[in-house]
Amino acid sequence: MGKAQSYRENIRHFASRVALKAGWLYIRGMSLAKKLLHTRYRLNDLEKSVKFYKDILGLEEVRRHKSPRGSELVFLKTPESEELIELCHFPNSGPVEVQTDLTHLAFEVDSLEEFGKHLAKHGLKYSDGPTLRPDGNGGFAFIDAPEGYEIELIESPKKFFA
Repeated sequence: MGKAQSYRENIRHFASRVALKAGWLYIRGMSLAKKLLHTRYRLNDLEKSVKFYKDILGLEEVRRHKSPRGSELVFLKTPESEELIELCHFPNSGPVEVQTDLTHLAFEVDSLEEFGKHLAKHGLKYSDGPTLRPDGNGGFAFIDAPEGYEIELIESPKKFFA
């Protein structure tokens, strides 16, 4: 092995160790998926769903545009998350029929009791729950979005300090 080839091998070895120490999985010069950017839900009625996600869940509309293939896209986010939800209306692919219990989104809430009151003000109620922990500290419940997608709401247990 010549000096130049040995030098290149040492550089490659060093670069891969630096990449691993920095938290990257580095394989043959390409990093694998690094973070979740968005989750897409296709819909029949885009505006009805956008209103639900904004008014009921408090999500913020980040951007809206039409894709090159003609899909109408709306991206939403929660105040404390980087990941986006992409709501997509693409009539050319046929009507959307949401299968029961196929998928759901889960959101953290401060209080299931208070969120239940918020739902009631909008003429809605939980479709399942709330199911509380035996000590009453935290739990979960479900509501249905307009297209039939299930939304899980999780009240995390409060941490008590002595």
